[in-house]
Amino acid sequence: MTEPENCIDIFLQPGEFYFGDRQTRIRTLLGSCVAITLWHPRRKIGGMCHYLLPMCKGRDCGKTLDGRYAHDAMKLFVGELHKAGGKPHDFEAKMFGGGNQFPGKSQVCPIDVSAQNVKSGRELLGLYGFNIKAEHLGGTGHRNVIFDVWSGEVWLKHVAKPGEH
Repeated sequence: MTEPENCIDIFLQPGEFYFGDRQTRIRTLLGSCVAITLWHPRRKIGGMCHYLLPMCKGRDCGKTLDGRYAHDAMKLFVGELHKAGGKPHDFEAKMFGGGNQFPGKSQVCPIDVSAQNVKSGRELLGLYGFNIKAEHLGGTGHRNVIFDVWSGEVWLKHVAKPGEH
């Protein structure tokens, strides 16, 4: 499918979320963070989130939805689905990222944030009734992700750390 004439190109920074229509391309760059894409094949609407951590822990949590956290990002998605009159089973879900940025260096980062991000995303998608159609998760290095909402296609370039495949 070809790119629409008036394509809107959105680049998500960590913690950002975007939901759009068939005129939209959404891109991001991931390390240990995770991106989830949701796409409605018939209506050609969808979105992407780029979260950093599974959930907020602190006294300011819960005051507003914050896309930096998987739990909040999923609530942002559900809000968009309600506005569009869609149900989770109508959408195709895909997950990307969760790359270990410090392989073999548990002293640098004793908590495996990337693995926690992957686990949280899978659990939340299941909890809300989404089926994961595709995923590219774990390993090392970073990923460039491009999501064309008009076609539902997600393009991925994974650059692993040296010595990884």
